[in-house]
Amino acid sequence: MKRTWLTVDFDDLRHVPSAQGHPTRSTKPVEHKGLSQAYKIGLEQFEAWLESNHHPVTLFVIGDLLADETFQHWLSRVLTAYGGRLTVGCHGMTHRSWSAWPEDVDGFSKALAEATALLKDACGANFRPWFRAPAGYVAPWMAGVLAKHGYRVDTSVNPSWLVKKKAGKGNSWADVNAAMASSKVVERAWFTRFSLPVNGPALTLFPLSIVAKGAWKRAPPVLVANEVVNAVEDDGVDLITLYWHVLDHSKNNGKWQPPLAQNQPTA
Repeated sequence: MKRTWLTVDFDDLRHVPSAQGHPTRSTKPVEHKGLSQAYKIGLEQFEAWLESNHHPVTLFVIGDLLADETFQHWLSRVLTAYGGRLTVGCHGMTHRSWSAWPEDVDGFSKALAEATALLKDACGANFRPWFRAPAGYVAPWMAGVLAKHGYRVDTSVNPSWLVKKKAGKGNSWADVNAAMASSKVVERAWFTRFSLPVNGPALTLFPLSIVAKGAWKRAPPVLVANEVVNAVEDDGVDLITLYWHVLDHSKNNGKWQPPLAQNQPTA
C-alpha cells in the first residue's frame, strides 16, 4: 500500500533564494536580527498543529538556525514533547542553492559536515542522515558528498518540468536520480500531480494551489511513527513525499494548516 511521508522545511525569511544563496535570484536581502515575527508565529502555530493530531513529521532544519537561542529552546521543547513522532534531517548550513552555482565539492562537504555536527548535537537520536537541498537545488555531483558523510536519503528532487533547471546546467532529474542510486543514497522525490509541483510554494501559489490542495486531499495514509525510519530508508517501500514550510503556518493570521483530508488516517 502506498503511504505518505510528511515533512516540513524550516526556512526563515532571510533564507529564501530571493534574500540569499542564489547567484541571480538573491536581490532582496533580509537583515538578520534574530527570528522574524512571521517565523515566530509559524513555530507557535506549527506546534499547535502538532498538538492537534498524531502524525509523525520530519523537520528539515538549517544548521545556522541553531545559533539562535529562541530557536534552540523551541526545538528542544518540541523534541521533548513530541519526540516519539519527530525526526530531524539536514536542510543545509545556510540555505545556499548549491546547483545554481558552479560545482563546489569541497564547499558543500564542509558546509554539510558543519550542519550535520550541529544537528546531531542538538537533536540526538531524533536526527537522521536525511538531506533536503535548500530550495530544491540539487545536482548529480552532490550525491557522492552525501554518501561520504553517511547520508542514506536525499529528498530534494521535484520531478516537474517547471523546475528542471534546479538540477544544474546540463543535467536532468534523471541524472540526479542515477547519481543518487550509484552512491547508494535513496532518493525520495517530492510528489507531483500532472507533472506539476504540489509542495512548498505551490500550496499557496495560484493556480498551482488548486492542483496542490486536491492532491493533498487525496494523499494515501500517513506513516505510523514507529515505521518512519525503516520506510523512508527502504527504497522498496512505496511512499509519496509531501512538504510545507513552517512559515506557512503564519499565513491567514496564523490559521493556515496543511490541506490534508480531515481525519486523515495513519497507515
